[in-house]
Parts: sequence; C-alpha cells; structure tokens
Amino acid sequence: MCWFACALFASSANVCASPANASTHEVHIAAVNSDRILRESTLAKAAQDKLKQEFLKRDQELQAIAKDLKTKSNKLDKNAATMSDLERKKAQAELTQLDADFQRKQREFSEDLNQRRNEELAAVLERANKAIKQIAEAKNYDLIVQEAVYVNPRIDITDEVLKALAKPNGSF
Repeated sequence: MCWFACALFASSANVCASPANASTHEVHIAAVNSDRILRESTLAKAAQDKLKQEFLKRDQELQAIAKDLKTKSNKLDKNAATMSDLERKKAQAELTQLDADFQRKQREFSEDLNQRRNEELAAVLERANKAIKQIAEAKNYDLIVQEAVYVNPRIDITDEVLKALAKPNGSF
C-alpha cells in the first residue's frame, strides 16, 4: 500500500520512506491554540484595554443619544393625544432624525471598532508568530500547527508561547 501512496505523491520529499531507506531524523511536531493566544496573552489583553479606552467616549455618547431617543419617544407617546397636529408632526420628525443619526453613528462606531480590533489582533498574531518561530528554532521543531481538530496535550506549546509573549521583548 505504501508503494502506491509513494508513487502517487512522488513529488513529496520522503513522505512514505520505506524502512530500508528511512532516515534516523525524528520529526518534532507541536501545536499552538491561536484562540487561547488571542484570549489569554498579555498582548491581547492590553489590546482589548487599549480599544476600550479608545472607544469609551464614543460609546458613552451613543448611550446618551439612545437615552435621549428613548426619553423623547416616551414623551411623544405620552403627550401625542394632547398635542396639535403640527406639534406632533414636528416631534415625530425630530424623533425620526434623531433615530437616523443614532443608527448612522452606531454603524460608524461598529465599523471603526471592528477595523481597529482587526488591526490590534493582527499585531498580536504577528508577535505570536515571531515567538512561535523562535521557539521552533530553539527547540528544533519541524512543524508547528496553529489550527487542528485535535491536539494531544503532550505536543501543545501554547503555554510556552503565552510565557514568551508575556516577556517584555516577546522572545523565548
């Protein structure tokens, strides 16, 4: 069976080496859980804190607009029966404009936040990949995978990567 697979994948370097010509090099494989890196690393937590501070003022402004919108909507509902047609139409138009402004600002906020989050996560992943490469070179790993269906805890080096990222210079 191995000869068939070898023939099929002949261009791959020693994918199916037979026992007679097997090399004595043992393959060292490790795995890293990227989700844990993005949740638990000090860099990721710092990025989250940075984003919170950066968007705090805008979030508070949106909350204030939402509160104002709710107050004016409740006031219109309560007083609509006693208002003249002109007053009611004016209040409804103001409410409609306020709601449109709120929706626009909320959409812009979400877009800006998502863009900045992606930028920050990309920076974390770039640093993580550098740390992973340093660990791979220092410990002579042949292959390190970041996404896998199953990883035996014996080959999971996520904790090592988290420790490396926690160091000020991010090195192993």
